[in-house]
Amino acid sequence: MLVPFALVIIISFSDEQSILHNGFRLIPDQFSAKAYHYFLKTPDTILRAYGVTIIVAVIGTCISLILTSTMGYVLSRKDYGLQRATSFYVFFTMLFNGGLVPFYILVTQILHLKNSIWALIIPGLLSPFYVLIMKGFMSKIPTEIIESAKVEGAREWRIYMKMILPLSKPALATLGLFILFNYWNEWFNALLFINNEQLVPLQLLLVRTMNTLDFITSRPEFATAMVSLNVDMGDFPKTSAKFAVAVLSAGPMLLVFPFFQRFFVKGLTIGAIKG
Repeated sequence: MLVPFALVIIISFSDEQSILHNGFRLIPDQFSAKAYHYFLKTPDTILRAYGVTIIVAVIGTCISLILTSTMGYVLSRKDYGLQRATSFYVFFTMLFNGGLVPFYILVTQILHLKNSIWALIIPGLLSPFYVLIMKGFMSKIPTEIIESAKVEGAREWRIYMKMILPLSKPALATLGLFILFNYWNEWFNALLFINNEQLVPLQLLLVRTMNTLDFITSRPEFATAMVSLNVDMGDFPKTSAKFAVAVLSAGPMLLVFPFFQRFFVKGLTIGAIKG
């Protein structure tokens, strides 16, 4: 399991010529940090992008879990009169959507979120798939627990906060991890709605950097210009840079995952139908 991760890290520190001549190796002929030097030559930019991504991921995950768990709890209650109709409404949005143009108009013209950090948070707050998974998990909680709490005088919010949420920790941890990954890896919404360089998240910054790198290395006129400046384009870290991007973007999530692992294993079967 660790070998692929180690290979990615090692290749990101490998010399470009070594990769071209010998391929991918766990022990390269020559180590080089040129790929990281290329990305980290402006540390203020990448640190700011990290900050934006962390803020978006943390705030978005917290709010999304609240919305997902409350809606899933309502749909899991058998005494809710519109349970089937609401469940169908949620499921329907998984099959059909308005498309990209209405989505763009909604965010920019109606909600006025362009060049706002909320443009990166609000569109991903509620996933119908996650709602249905949460509903499936909460449906397994015995209704007798809820009825006994009502007999003792507990109201709906108290039942939800004090009883339902503690019993739903595996589902909350698993879906929280998925939502966190979604926010961390999101870059398309930033591409659509963010023009302010102060709000560019990490993933969009790396996508722009890789596109620039591919553009430079694929244009013959740039190669000719570099030769005239005595710059060897064959030594340009094109391959190792791609793996460096993977390390820079996925590294923090690899550190987060072990803390959720004990919940994640149990939560893999949440909402599943067992025969």
